[in-house]
Amino acid sequence: MPKFKVCIMKILIIDDERAIRNSLKEILSDEGYEVETAEDGAIGLEMAGKQHFDVIFCDIKMPNMDGMEVLENLEKEGTDAAVVMISGHGDIDSAVDCIKKGAFDFIQKPLDLNRILITIKNATDKATLVTQTKILKKKVYGQQMIGESEAMQHIREMIAKVAATDARVLITGPNGSGKELVARSLHEQSARAAMPYIEVNCAAIPSELIESELFGHEKGSFTSAIKQHKGKFEQADGGTLFLDEIGDMSLAAQAKVLRALQERKISRVGSDKDIEVDVRVIAATNKNLKKEIAEGRFREDLFHRLSVIVIPVPSLDERKSDIPMLIDYFVGQICSETALPRKSFTAEAIKQLQEKSWTGNIRELRNVVERLLILGDAEITPQNIRDYVMP
Repeated sequence: MPKFKVCIMKILIIDDERAIRNSLKEILSDEGYEVETAEDGAIGLEMAGKQHFDVIFCDIKMPNMDGMEVLENLEKEGTDAAVVMISGHGDIDSAVDCIKKGAFDFIQKPLDLNRILITIKNATDKATLVTQTKILKKKVYGQQMIGESEAMQHIREMIAKVAATDARVLITGPNGSGKELVARSLHEQSARAAMPYIEVNCAAIPSELIESELFGHEKGSFTSAIKQHKGKFEQADGGTLFLDEIGDMSLAAQAKVLRALQERKISRVGSDKDIEVDVRVIAATNKNLKKEIAEGRFREDLFHRLSVIVIPVPSLDERKSDIPMLIDYFVGQICSETALPRKSFTAEAIKQLQEKSWTGNIRELRNVVERLLILGDAEITPQNIRDYVMP
């Protein structure tokens, strides 16, 4: 039978009264929790900084450093623990103040065992929800921006300067280079981060449907319009709209996008009613838009509206020094998603991959790493590279 690791919840009790510390520790240990204690706030903070606790019970009235100071310091340090404040002088104002400052709950002395156990269960449920949300975000948002090359550092610096503004950004670079990650980072570091982030791949939508997809349509406006539909501009209201591969957008749709950017208004297909929208538009392309303009396939006025800031994303061949970090990241990501056994790469194998030309960029590298994890030896060697990667 396989052995499964059982995760035991860790609890820290911070209280200057030894009798309370010991009795609470004994009770919670009998319930199956791993419990540690601290006799004052400073010691408790030090312990919380060195190890992970799921729940921290902290008395409010303590000498030297009181519980509110402990709570404030834990919040500054970004603790993941559910902090439960306890006090022998409980009142509504104290409870409200604790919750405002980040406490998970407030319990009045004398402590009631049932109340404590319910609070721990609620904290467990919250921690599970937070973990699931983080996992879901990783699945939805995809990869991270990995790499310490000069080019990647320059991109991060540009994002840090531009994200806080509402300036429109045009991201350029070859397919598979990670343009969508730059767009996502711009949104997540902006004041719009809590609002919608909507992606549209302009190359994947037929030209006859792109206007309906972007601006919506009214019921009956065309044969298959059986009900009213909100477009991506409306869905992104207050947030960010990412127009990927905008170089593939039809000229008719480009004209409507230009109007939306100029007037901050859109109208659904089949309607003459204007709808105001507050959207930050970020666009990306793998094409040379100046060449597209010269050949009449892209509007010059739209180009200038979109390219207030231009962020060029390099190909993988231009940042090969990042390949070891990318391999390590992809190994962890793929093994986590697929339950494949984790494998290491020899230095010679990594060097061989760095010497390869990556026409498919980051996307190709990830596919190659997954292939090697499936087909390669327990330690990936140059022979594995020759067998499964090189033509």
